[in-house]
Amino acid sequence: MSTQVFETMESNVRSYSRSFPVVFNKAKGSYLYADNGNAYIDFLMGAGALNYGHNNEYIKQQLLAYMADDSIMQGLDMFTIAKGDFISSFNDLLLKPKGLQYKFQFCGPTGTNAIEAALKLARNYTKRSNVIAFMGAYHGLSQGSLALTSNQYHRQVAGVGLHNVTFLPFENGGPAGLDSLSYFEMMLEDTHSGIEKPAAVILESVQAEGGVNVASAEWLRSLKQICEKHGILFISDDIQIGCGRSGDFFSFEQAGIVPDIVVLSKSLSGYGLPMAMLLIKPELDIWQPGEHNGTFRGYQLAFIGGKAALEFRRDTGLEAAVKQKAIYIERFLKEELAAADERIVIRGRGLMWGIDLSSFEDPLLAKKVAQQSFEDKLIVECVGRHDKVIKLLPALTIEETTLNQALDILQRNINANIRSRASRKAALA
Repeated sequence: MSTQVFETMESNVRSYSRSFPVVFNKAKGSYLYADNGNAYIDFLMGAGALNYGHNNEYIKQQLLAYMADDSIMQGLDMFTIAKGDFISSFNDLLLKPKGLQYKFQFCGPTGTNAIEAALKLARNYTKRSNVIAFMGAYHGLSQGSLALTSNQYHRQVAGVGLHNVTFLPFENGGPAGLDSLSYFEMMLEDTHSGIEKPAAVILESVQAEGGVNVASAEWLRSLKQICEKHGILFISDDIQIGCGRSGDFFSFEQAGIVPDIVVLSKSLSGYGLPMAMLLIKPELDIWQPGEHNGTFRGYQLAFIGGKAALEFRRDTGLEAAVKQKAIYIERFLKEELAAADERIVIRGRGLMWGIDLSSFEDPLLAKKVAQQSFEDKLIVECVGRHDKVIKLLPALTIEETTLNQALDILQRNINANIRSRASRKAALA
């Protein structure tokens, strides 16, 4: 199929197709297949919605069996077997073993809708309107979540003012020597700070679109302590870094903290099916019936896929495998790839990693590497300020040979661009 139908009839708002301008047809595991048969290693994975790989066989069979039985597909928020089984499995396999007690709120099936719900709940519970977010944050593009998203490119098209949010530098994200948490405490305690006490603090423990910026466990614990001291709700946006991507199922586990609200979406359904939910501490559940709803908060196939994903995770020892792969990737990126040039900076956790090329003179270096990698049949995107960070987001189930092939492609293209520029500079000297 030609790309012409998309280029002439689809809105200009399309984005990923501009970086990967081929027509895709099939997918399996870590691979996307174009209609001409070319196989591409996928390091984008539905922007984090496909942690278990494309068409995970175990999850697929559960979905097919459910549909074959003419089971209910759309249930609004009525009681159904599929929803009950998902809640029970999530509680038994994840929450109880981790000593967590949360109530489930199913939202409209996108991450941004769940963020909107979290904001409404926090503001309603505390009777305060301001929220603390962090520079580099991405929480979605609907109006409330857009106010929390720091990227000016997205904010400029809002059409209205984006209010009731105060941004702080992320850990190590401000000027040298600036302690953002000390500044936060000063804001709260100084009667002349001019900033009202917030209802909540919201953050990603690893900022994905912001450039793979990783918050340390110590920093997260200190932030949680400040929130507890001042009666501020702590909201963890686990939409992309959650569902096992950090190594643990929840990204905040490493810090030993318990958020007041956890936002989940993307890989929650296990199969790329739309699904989003909040985990909320029981005492926060002050909702009145229907105060936040959505027609597709009862997408039954997502419940089936989500339950199957938890079973797959348990039965295959996926958590241990992810942590082992994380060690391997980190060692390769830091000891081999970054060793080529001291300006290459590596950041990441679990199976989300960033190769930061912002210290190089060429502002398009990361984009050039990503484009050349696509030509070599690897799909990888650029994120962060001015898209200068290459983000690695492989399937949690990726095979060792495929992982090595992808890493070799990245290393080859980074080295080729560095050498090429060095050769041109030497020729001009």
